[in-house]
Amino acid sequence: MITGGRYRINRLCGGWLALTLWLGAPAGCGLSHAGPRGRETTVAVGATEEGVATYYSSSLAGHRTASGDRYDPAQLTAAHRTWPFGTRVRVIRLGTGPLRSVVVRVNDRGPFGGGRIIDLSLAAARQLDMLGPGKIRVRLEVVQRRSNL
Repeated sequence: MITGGRYRINRLCGGWLALTLWLGAPAGCGLSHAGPRGRETTVAVGATEEGVATYYSSSLAGHRTASGDRYDPAQLTAAHRTWPFGTRVRVIRLGTGPLRSVVVRVNDRGPFGGGRIIDLSLAAARQLDMLGPGKIRVRLEVVQRRSNL
C-alpha cells in the first residue's frame, strides 16, 4: 500500500485518520484499512490477475497488518484487496529483461488506489528487482489457497 517516502506515508495515514475520526471509528494508522473494497473473497488455485505492483516502505517495520501479523521487511509477504490471508501467490515480473518471480503470502489488505493490484514486502521487491522503479507490471498466480498463518 505504501511505496516509500515519508511524505506519501504521512499523507496517506493522515487521510485515513481523518476518515476514521469522521466515521467515529477507532483512530490509528496501520498498514491497511479494511473497507468496502477490502472484503475477502474465495480464490481458486491457478487464478491469475495482471496489473501494477508496488512495495511497502521499510519505515513500516513492526506495524500490524490487517491479519494481525507485524510487518517484517525481510519476509515474503504482500497485501491484496480481496484474496484470503494465507494465500500463496506467485508474482511474475512482466516486461523486458530476465524473467523474475517470487512466491509471497497474503497477510494484509490493499492497495486501495493508483490502479495497483498488490503491495509487496521489501524482500519480495528485491527479488523482483523493483527497488529502483518502485512499481512494475506483474502477473499474479495463486499457487496455494489459505494456509495456516
